[in-house]
Amino acid sequence: MPKPKTPPPLVGALGLLDKPWQARLRDFARSARPACRRLEPCFRALLRTRGFDPRQRKALQAVTAGAAAAMLTEGAEISTFLEEVDYHGRRLAKLGLPPRAVLEVLTRYNRLLEAALRRQAPQEAAGWRPVRQQLDSCIAITLNNAFYQVRAAETQAFFELGRVELESRTEAELLERSGEVLRRYCQAQAGSIWFADGLLPLPRGLMRPRYLPVEGRSRELLLEPAWRRQYRSAWSIPLPPGWPAGIMQFAFSKAYPWLPREFQLLVAAGEHCRLACEKARLMEELAARERQVRALAGHMLQVEEAERRRISRELHDEAGQLLLYVRLRLEKLEGRAPDSPPELKAELAAARQLVEQTIVEIRRLLADLSPAVLEQLGLAAALRQMVSRFRRLHSIPVRLYLSRLGHPPPRIETVVYRLLQECLSNIARHSAARSVMVSLKTVDNTLQFHVRDDGVGFEVEEALAKPGSFGLAGMRERVALLGGACQLASSPGRGTTVTIQLPIPAHERPSREPPAPGGPVRRARARGFQKRG
Repeated sequence: MPKPKTPPPLVGALGLLDKPWQARLRDFARSARPACRRLEPCFRALLRTRGFDPRQRKALQAVTAGAAAAMLTEGAEISTFLEEVDYHGRRLAKLGLPPRAVLEVLTRYNRLLEAALRRQAPQEAAGWRPVRQQLDSCIAITLNNAFYQVRAAETQAFFELGRVELESRTEAELLERSGEVLRRYCQAQAGSIWFADGLLPLPRGLMRPRYLPVEGRSRELLLEPAWRRQYRSAWSIPLPPGWPAGIMQFAFSKAYPWLPREFQLLVAAGEHCRLACEKARLMEELAARERQVRALAGHMLQVEEAERRRISRELHDEAGQLLLYVRLRLEKLEGRAPDSPPELKAELAAARQLVEQTIVEIRRLLADLSPAVLEQLGLAAALRQMVSRFRRLHSIPVRLYLSRLGHPPPRIETVVYRLLQECLSNIARHSAARSVMVSLKTVDNTLQFHVRDDGVGFEVEEALAKPGSFGLAGMRERVALLGGACQLASSPGRGTTVTIQLPIPAHERPSREPPAPGGPVRRARARGFQKRG
């Protein structure tokens, strides 16, 4: 929202007065000055009886036709008088007077002035009426502009506070920018907002709003020591009760007590700042907790992969070898008992076949737990192997497209492998699909991964909210840990599409130099193998 554009306060008013009218206005001022002097005590008494305080009475007296007559007879220009009207109009707005009350007072004054002019010169009173009406219009326009400026400044201050709350990333930034917004509103030379550390209370002298002349003991109440030498007055306003305790202070180069409307806005702004800071603190804590949770989740995934590899090694080195040994012993027993009863031979053959099936199943588990092909031959070969195994087990056609894949970092390769593993597992268990399409490519240092099937589909939001179902949520979490994006598109009867984008960090991107010939062997050497002479 741009800052409201207000017209200069005198342009509209002076536009009503051409030079002949301004000359007649001077004549009117000289003629009406005696009547205006006699009217002043009566008008001051009227203002006192109406309950206006001294500051309000002074400002109201400065915007009357009598004040104009006094300045014009002393040689001032009408523009100078209207500048005074603008200044006192803004003071009236900040003093909390509604425009209607100001209008009623000026209407009452004009009636008194009309009666005084008739008593002074009955023949001339009617002739001066058009000039007075023109002057009253100029005063009304200028006062309207002054009130508008004050209200616009208040609105702009609250708008900027709201924007600061939305844009600030830390509590310190929010405090600094909010203090600057309020300093500009107060037209102070310096300003800041402080919060007490922990549960420390405010200094006793600052527990209530105070106007502080920078002299004597009040100097010690300024929280910024440098202000005690640079400025002449300050405002000190504690924030509304709450935790933590806070205070606003603004310094001025001259004596400048606040006006009621300014004080009310600062109190309201203080409450806004306190709540905004509390919110910012909670958001910072939440962000820190979220970072901790994501770091823990990333660590748990690493632990999970390490545990998969450990179990895979145990199965391969212990259980796998023992089963192979058992199979060989069974084959020897079959060969050494040619004259054995047929029942014994059948039992030995059945036992051998069962051991062979167990070996095949263990190899399948080893491939799922820690695919050696991923480490030895890379992502493309591992994905082809996974898709080929899926076709054999489930008889579902799968089209695999790999283009410009390059050599992503190992951790991204592992995540992509697990993601496709989860997608194919979901398709086999839930989709009843007739065909599957998988594509993987690298575009602008981003790995783009798509899996689409023509199965029964599902409601995405219901699936994500289903208790005890962590497959889709786990996929999203794996992608989020790498700073990527995961989108699920599905509806009943229309299949499912999974779209994943994973950024490749700059420090993990492969070199642009062409690889040396040798394909997989070159990759193996990069992982620590050395050629022996």
